[in-house]
Amino acid sequence: MAIVHRAYLGIGSNLGDRRANILTALQRLRASARIDAVSAFYESPAAQGAEGPAFLNVAAALEVSEDREAFTRRLEEVQRAVGRTSTRRLAARPIDLDLLLFDDWEHPQLAQRPYNIVPLAEIAPAYASRAKNADAAPMRRLDHGLRFRTDRQEEIPDVRITLNRAGVARVRRTLRVEIDGKPRVINGEFAMVADLAPDRAGVHMSRFVEVLEEATLDVLSREQPSMRVERIAEAVAREIVATQEAGRADVRLRAEFGLERWTPVSGKRGEETYTLIGIAHADARGTRHVVGVEAEGMTACPCAQGMIREHSMLELREAGFSEGDAERALDVLPGATHNQRGRGALLLGPANDAQMESVRIEDLVEIVEGSMSSETYDLLKRPDEFFVVNKAHRNPKFVEDVVRGIIARTLETYPNLGDDTFVFASQRNEESIHKHDAFAEAFGLFGEFRAELRGAAAMPKTDLASWLGSRPSPLPT
Repeated sequence: MAIVHRAYLGIGSNLGDRRANILTALQRLRASARIDAVSAFYESPAAQGAEGPAFLNVAAALEVSEDREAFTRRLEEVQRAVGRTSTRRLAARPIDLDLLLFDDWEHPQLAQRPYNIVPLAEIAPAYASRAKNADAAPMRRLDHGLRFRTDRQEEIPDVRITLNRAGVARVRRTLRVEIDGKPRVINGEFAMVADLAPDRAGVHMSRFVEVLEEATLDVLSREQPSMRVERIAEAVAREIVATQEAGRADVRLRAEFGLERWTPVSGKRGEETYTLIGIAHADARGTRHVVGVEAEGMTACPCAQGMIREHSMLELREAGFSEGDAERALDVLPGATHNQRGRGALLLGPANDAQMESVRIEDLVEIVEGSMSSETYDLLKRPDEFFVVNKAHRNPKFVEDVVRGIIARTLETYPNLGDDTFVFASQRNEESIHKHDAFAEAFGLFGEFRAELRGAAAMPKTDLASWLGSRPSPLPT
């Protein structure tokens, strides 16, 4: 049985995005330790003689399986990963990790470091009395930043109309998520929006980021620290409704992730990159969310292939082949055509959490890839290249075929999901002989597609915004 050690860290930053640096360090530490508690942020001026602007500091409590020497080396690795390069003692730095306590060991200068001991006392009450002696230090606890009387957002605007969505996009954070039961560290990008009443001039943009940071710290302190992406998006959306006094909020999280893959003939092992998507809506009635993926592949154009076949038939007949021999020859050989690089997407939204747990990300990737003419790979040896090209030209697809295939494969893969399950599929192809892209999409409830496949008349189907409970279409791209 592994020995578990109790450790307390002081984490500081005074270069760049200080909060983001601290959160990134915490995320990286989670790969080898369990984080039990994290203090609030505290700001203090750089120590006398030190370089750079004010420091932001937190304290964190961890459980680690490494001994103190090995864990100290781990902290040095994390510092380098976050961007610390200088080893000079008083140099400004994007991250600073100090081991304060390790089992019975205590940092010899802890009592002389108010920027360490004050945050530490918040999560280790035994140090509260020692922290009182540091009250005179120029430190301040940051809850929601500075307070000013000016609050333009709360004033009445010149034009009093409701805005459906206002918020922020392209907010990037490093997160630890669960993908098919395994923890992964990803670089995620958030879009967060809320509705805005006609008597408020604006939303508080900084609060979106604060909510995200607080939600991230909350996840860090859980016993099961990794969450599915749709759960993270849901938690943030719920907090936006509360903090922005909004009627509704929508959050999208996108992140790149890798899956282990082998090339089809040579069996070369590699990692292919895909996009993971979590979207959530929150309002007074509760929350709803979907999870999905985007994957690349290739398609071969069936229209051009048909024209090539027709022309080849004429050429063979003129060369003296019988119609039957010409047909057999053309059936044996894959027909020439032009190709497209395609990007397919699939979003799935079971109506209850128990069903959502049955959705595997790798299955979604395989549904999307398998609906195109062929999957593609970063690394291909010559036999693999032949396999992919041959497969694609024997399996020509329009973008419309791909989208219909994604829907059909999803229904086949998840027959036990209810009729109220939402599904969205799209495909965008970069044309090789045209200067435009080709695009198709489909969306609706499982029940709506099942009825149509049984022969029911086509009908308007439920879109993502309606299923989430969000209007209009929820998020900026």
